[in-house]
Amino acid sequence: MTHPQQGAAPPATSTMPAVPSQAVPAPPRRTAFAEGVDQLRAAATTEPGRLRLIGAVLALLVVAFGAVTAWQMTDRSNAADDVVHSSQPLSAGAADIYRSLADANTAASSGFLSGGQEPAATTARYERDIQTAAAKLVTAAASTEPGSPSADTIAKLNKLLPEYKGLIERARANNRQGFPVGGAYLRAANETMQQEMLPAAQDLYTKENQRLRSDYAGATPYPWFAIVLGVLALAALGWAQRRHYLRTNRVLNQGLVAATAACAVVLLWLVVGHSVARAGLDSSYDHGVRSLNVLHDARIASLNARGNENLTLVSRGAETKKLSDGTVEDAYDYAFQQDMKTLSAGLTQAESLADDQAGKQPVTAATGNMKVWQQRHKQARTADDEGDYQAALNKIIGSKADQPTGECFDSVDANLAKALDHEENEFKQAAGDGRGAMTGLPAGSAALAVLGAAGALLGIGRRLSEYR
Repeated sequence: MTHPQQGAAPPATSTMPAVPSQAVPAPPRRTAFAEGVDQLRAAATTEPGRLRLIGAVLALLVVAFGAVTAWQMTDRSNAADDVVHSSQPLSAGAADIYRSLADANTAASSGFLSGGQEPAATTARYERDIQTAAAKLVTAAASTEPGSPSADTIAKLNKLLPEYKGLIERARANNRQGFPVGGAYLRAANETMQQEMLPAAQDLYTKENQRLRSDYAGATPYPWFAIVLGVLALAALGWAQRRHYLRTNRVLNQGLVAATAACAVVLLWLVVGHSVARAGLDSSYDHGVRSLNVLHDARIASLNARGNENLTLVSRGAETKKLSDGTVEDAYDYAFQQDMKTLSAGLTQAESLADDQAGKQPVTAATGNMKVWQQRHKQARTADDEGDYQAALNKIIGSKADQPTGECFDSVDANLAKALDHEENEFKQAAGDGRGAMTGLPAGSAALAVLGAAGALLGIGRRLSEYR
């Protein structure tokens, strides 16, 4: 029998489970922004740190000023360029399409009245107008976004133009053979022109004018965002230089002075350049575009009046219109009277808009031609109402000895064309001056801003070097 050794301790046994130690949670990681704020606070407690912050803010303000100036002036410069080279020429082109179509219709009716053998000059005028309208439609289509409302209008006119020409050719062919149905074809062609083609051309003209106004609206507003940033940048630079003077008793810091000069040049260039550009563009609209629109409308009214005057004799009372007072009038003569009212109002407005004698003189002459035209038209209508068709015809398309209304129409048209040329030149001069005032401003402002920012950093850096 064995016994445990005397004094030996018994093996230790534990009946209590081990208690695990609790882990202490790590503090949440701070965001980079919060750490950055702390670093800035720490830097701001020392003068070198404050100088670094001031330099960064100054450089940022100057660069932002230059960038915003370049951005805003690029937009305005592009809009002004569109006014000069895109939207206004397209607006004028749309007016030319309308004028060419209306003049072709007038030439066709004049040729029809001449009988089977049309005068060569009248035929040539008709063909020239048709070719001009077709060429202008091609130009307009090339400058229009596919699928846009303008593109749809152009496609409609391209479809209707050959249909109209076909009706005119049938009218001519029957007229040469003395068939009365030729008049019906001519009236059908005129209805196609008046009811479909000219409204479509007017719609295109309206859309192009809207685009022109939109470009003006993009080119003329003041760049207030850039101006405000420029003022802030100059104020910050002035404050930094005053602070520098108060702490060092030094009047000038070359870097900060250079930055201030660069910002002042950009701000002055911005305000003066854009003001000159705005004045030029406003002048081009007030004394160019407005006059052009009124003159285009007047010329179109004279063309429509001439066409309706011719058709009054072609139809010989076949088309009538019942007025609100119950009386019945020849439909084409009624339309002629309305067109002459539009022409008279347009000439009055054009004369008031003309700002020099060169622009006013042809409008005044056209007004005198219009009044003579109205007198001769009354004589023609009197002869026709009395049954003397040949006398009425001579008064409309006769020789110079007959003192025909066609002579007056040609004079009105020529004077309006002269006035349009003058106003077109006025527009180009004023709009070109406005566009030119912005030349170099976007790139120049960006370059000067970079130099200004560099000057600000160098100026602050020179001050920092004193602490090393």
